[in-house]
This record gives sequence, C-alpha cells and structure tokens, in this order.
Amino acid sequence: MGTTRHRRWLIGYVVLLGVLVLAASLVTTALMGSASYLPIARDYPGRLTGLVTTFVRAVADLSSLVTVGALASALVAGKARPVRESGSRRQLEIAEWFEPIVVRRAAAVWVISSGLLIAFDSADSNGLSLGRIASPSALWFAMFSGDFGRAWMITCLAAIVVLVTSVVTVRWVAYLIALWAALVGSLAPVVVGQVLVGPRHDFAGDSAVYQTVVAQLLLGLAVVQTLRLATGRRNRVFDRAHWRSVAMIGAALLVVTEAVLLWFKLAGSSPFASATGWLTLARLAVLGLVAAGLYSVARSKLPRGAVLLTTGTAAFVACGIAMTRIPPPQFFVPTSISQIFFGFDLSKPPAFATLVSQWRPNLLFVAAALAAITAYLAGAIRIRRRGESWPVGRTIAWTLGWVLIVVVTSSGIGKYSGASFAVHMAMHMALSMLIPIPLVLGGPLTLALKALPAAAKDAQPGPHEWIVAVLHSRPLKALYHPLLVFGIYIGSYYGLYFTNAFGTLMKFHWAHQLMNAHFLLVGCLYFGLVIGVDQTPRKLPSLAKLGFLFAAMPFHAFFGVILMSDGAIIGDSFYQHLELPWKVDLAATQHTAGGIAWAGGEIPLLIVVVVLALQWAVQDGKLAKRIDRHLDSGLDDSYDAYNAMLERLADRTADRTADRPKELR
Repeated sequence: MGTTRHRRWLIGYVVLLGVLVLAASLVTTALMGSASYLPIARDYPGRLTGLVTTFVRAVADLSSLVTVGALASALVAGKARPVRESGSRRQLEIAEWFEPIVVRRAAAVWVISSGLLIAFDSADSNGLSLGRIASPSALWFAMFSGDFGRAWMITCLAAIVVLVTSVVTVRWVAYLIALWAALVGSLAPVVVGQVLVGPRHDFAGDSAVYQTVVAQLLLGLAVVQTLRLATGRRNRVFDRAHWRSVAMIGAALLVVTEAVLLWFKLAGSSPFASATGWLTLARLAVLGLVAAGLYSVARSKLPRGAVLLTTGTAAFVACGIAMTRIPPPQFFVPTSISQIFFGFDLSKPPAFATLVSQWRPNLLFVAAALAAITAYLAGAIRIRRRGESWPVGRTIAWTLGWVLIVVVTSSGIGKYSGASFAVHMAMHMALSMLIPIPLVLGGPLTLALKALPAAAKDAQPGPHEWIVAVLHSRPLKALYHPLLVFGIYIGSYYGLYFTNAFGTLMKFHWAHQLMNAHFLLVGCLYFGLVIGVDQTPRKLPSLAKLGFLFAAMPFHAFFGVILMSDGAIIGDSFYQHLELPWKVDLAATQHTAGGIAWAGGEIPLLIVVVVLALQWAVQDGKLAKRIDRHLDSGLDDSYDAYNAMLERLADRTADRTADRPKELR
C-alpha cells in the first residue's frame, strides 16, 4: 500500500512540474507584453497570440524532451533481444514495451504542437494576430517570410518520422535513426533563435548545439527514468557506474555551455541588470540540482534523486522558454555586417600570413576532436592492457586527421572561409578529400569492436552488439552502395555550387557548419570504401577500388574548369552584401578557387592510389607468408597434388600416342 501511494505521489509530482513549466512560461509572456516585440522593431501581435504561442512552445519542448529521453532509454538501457534475419545478419529488437509506448504518446503530442507552431510562431514573429493567419495568404506569408516557420516544419517532419517509426517497428537500428531525427528536430528552432546573429554568435551557436543535444539526452533520460520508477519499474540508467560517469560529464558540459551563452547574451553587461541575466543565473543554479540528483542516484537514493533530477529539468526548461520571450542585451549591441554573418570582424585581406596567424577556435569541431581523440586513445590503451597489439600507425593516422580538422576549421582558413570563395574551396577540399584519408586509415570501428567486450550469452546486448547491429543493418548497407556514395560525393559539388543553395547557406553559421560536417562525412564514406581499415557493409574488389578512384578525377577536373571559366559568380549576392574593408575581385577569387578545386581534387586521389598500392603489397606479403608457413608445416599437399595431376596427364598423353597408327604418330 505504501509503495502504491509512493508511486502515485511521484506521478502527481511529475504532472505538477509540467504544469508549473507551462505556468511559468505563460506568466513571463503576460508580464512582458509588447516589451518583447517593440524594442527589436517587431509588431505586437496581441496578448492572445503571445500566450497561445508560448503555451504550445512549452508543450512542444516538453514532448520533445520526453521523446528523446524515451528513445535514448530504449537504446542504451532498455531490454533488447537479438533476432536473425535472412542470411547471417543479426539484428536487435526492443524487448520491453514501456519506452516504445512513451515514444508513441510523446511523439504524437510533439507532432501536433510543432505543427501548430508552424503557424503560431510564424504569426508571433511577424506581428500577426491569430485572426489574421486564418487567411491562407497571410498564413503562407508568415510561414515562409522568416526562419521560425521553416524551423518548425523541420521539427514537425522529424516528429512524424519518430512517430511512424515507433508505430511500425521495434528494431534497435530504426530507433537509433529515429533518435537522430529527433535531435535534428530539437535543434532546428534553437539554431534560428537568439544565437543566430550578432558578435560572437559563432561561439554561441556551437555551444547551443552541444547544450541542446546533451540536455535532450541527459534530462530526457532523467524524466523517463522517473516515470519508470513511478510506474513500478526499476531505474536502468543512473544506477550503473559507467552511465553515472557519463551523466556527470554531461552535467558539466551543460554548465560550461550555459556559461558561454551567458557571456554571449549579456554582451558585456552585468548579469543582474537584465531579465536574461537573472534567468541564465537561475539555469546555472538549476543545473546544480541536476548534479545533486545524479549524485543521490549514485548513492542509491532513488526517490530523492528522481525528485531532484525532475525538479531541475522542469526549472531548466521553464527558464529556457521564458528566455525566448525576452530580448537579450545582445540584441541592442551595434553590429557590423561581418558580425551579422560570421560573428566577428575581418580587418585584413586573406593573405598567406593572415591565414597562418589569424586563429579563431571553432568550438563545434574542437570539442568533437577532443572527444574523438580521447575515446580512441582510451580504446587503444585498453587493448594494450589486455596484452594485445594495436598498430601505432593507425593511432597516429586518427590523431593526425582530427588535428588537421582543428587546424583547418580554427585557423585563418576557417576564419576567412566565409569571406573568400577561394579560401572556402581550400577548406572544402581539405575536409572532403585530404582529411578523410588518415581518418579511415585509423580504423575506429575496428578498435571499438576490439576494445569493447562482447556481452555474455544470456546478458543484455551492450555497445559491442550495438555496433555490430548497425554494421549489419540494411540502412547502412544501402548507404554504402558504391553508386550512391559516388553520386553523393560528386553531386555535392555541383548541387551546392551551381544552384542558389551556396549563397543561402553561407548567411548562417549553423548552415556553414553543416556544410563542413557534410564534406567530412561524405569524404569518409567515399574513401572508406577504397582504403578504409574498417569492414564496410559492402566491399569493392581490388580493381573496382582503382576504377572507383579514377572515375572521380574527370568530374573534379571538369568542376574546376567550370569555376575557372568566365561564368556567373557563385554566391555573388552574398559576397556583395559583406562590405569588407578591402577590395575583392570576385571573378579572380573564383578563378583561384577553380584552380584549388582542380589541384585539390587530383593530388589527394593520387595519394590514395599510392596508399592502395601499399595496402595491396602488404596483403600480398601476408598471403605469401601464410602460404610459406603452411608449406613448412607439411600440411599442404597442393603442390604434390598438382605434380600428380601433371603425371596423370603425361601418362594419358603417352597412352593415346601409343594407340595411334604409326603413320599418325
């Protein structure tokens, strides 16, 4: 009886916190009134529009948090069972129905709320009342005249993907794809929000990306695990030592990113001089509650830890929604054109000395590089401690690849890649054609499979089995189809630069980072098929690898020739609006970019040909040694059988000759 009462109390507490989040958001909107709109030159749409938009936004944020948390819980902590498909593929299925049910219900709410926000948030940001958006023409204008309408379209589409996935399947890999979609949907309204423009918005945008991903995963898991406890199920995440360590690292990352966002939004003002500052300080204090909750769970104090975690999560979300209704001090700082597009000023032309000396950390790739190198080294050390060997060359290749990523994105090349098309092309070639070579030679998946122990026969699948399931999955096999990889790799050049996409994407920091990530990932896919150490779902024969390489050369050369010809200027409107302090000859810059594309496409491919030849030589050497060892052992009778066959053929020929008439011999 006491246990049932305790569960009911916990369920009621979670519901109460959700109500308080909605109430806090609505109170902030009501108190601000027109002060949220007029100071930043936006028309006031009326109190009702603001209240309805805020209410639906709070529902969308809470439902997205629960959706991501349930997906993550199903993937990393829920029960899974192996199933065998046709052939030898082994897949995993979610074996417990709690998380799938939560995903379905939360995703359904997320679909509805994000769909409504396509209209409501568009109206709110354009100063239109709810009555006016009833007109189809006004609604269409509101949806496509700003960034929020498009962002919520992406969010709604991601929520639909999650909902459909949870209804039609319980496959582990499908849930992993749904989790990626959910994170993309969660990020869409964030990157077009208050971190979109202004001085230092490049730092703020990257911090917001990491904070959103970590918050959705960590806080979403906290809410779902609390729901598990409230329904009589055991906590499957934070009572495990390794997950507690990951959670504490996540909490620390939330504090660091929130501090960066505080520094950005205050723009040098006192944190006590604005509502934004007070709310950010409150979020930092709330993260202390989250850390305390994690510590309590680690000490096996589950009810207390669950209460602290859920309270901290609710307060964190409430403060975040309230902050979207208040213009931060950053909005009122004088801003140059370069700061609007890039987040910083560019006072010198992109000469060689400038590119070498002008550094600006790219937080997104710096943090990714630190995590990738640390994880790789930890895996290599674990293997060596077991007495096994791991090639030092692979470790050097992986580390070199990520160091090059940091150099390219954080040096003057990365800093000036937005202002100069030639520098941008150099960065593009490095990320898509040069850096993937050492990365695929590092063999990170092979290392992970060796370093991570396989689960026992009757134990729950772990990271080792997750990687195997992904490698054997149909989506990854389809992605690694050589024709698809080749089409994406080559088509990205022509589709990006010979359409209006480039000029549009270059206006936003998040889009520039997305292009960089795309270049890198597509390059790893392409070169992974040719010289990658890791086993890919599809294998190319040796001669096919060589043909795969040479087939790309004409396309790169033709692309460079087009850029060097006297054609239309790519991104002309964007570059004209920059108003840089030095004179720019766009035609000459594009001609230089064409030369970089031509040389940058041919030289790395020749390097890969050399690497491929060396790999063939090593394989032949290993095969010869294996045959020699086999022969020396006396177990191989292939040569004796071959000689016996020759003797039989000789005897047969002699017999036939003897049977012929003398005149025909």
